[in-house]
Amino acid sequence: MLRLSIDFEFPSQTWWEEGGRQLWDGIAEGFDGSSLVLDEALVESWLSQARAIPGWDEGPDYAPHPIAVSPVDEDEEF
Repeated sequence: MLRLSIDFEFPSQTWWEEGGRQLWDGIAEGFDGSSLVLDEALVESWLSQARAIPGWDEGPDYAPHPIAVSPVDEDEEF
């Protein structure tokens, strides 16, 4: 399982305006809106679409993408 979460330090709006908002809203439906936990295969499929949207790589080193990916601790409840 992996966590996808909005990286609020990502400064560019290009990705969001070019289709990223619709892509995020489509997968985040039913979650709190800023973070969600998904199966690794689903995350990889979603990320391949996300990377194709202009603006994905416009962030600085500390926030390179609009969506961050992180592992989920096995003991974590979600």
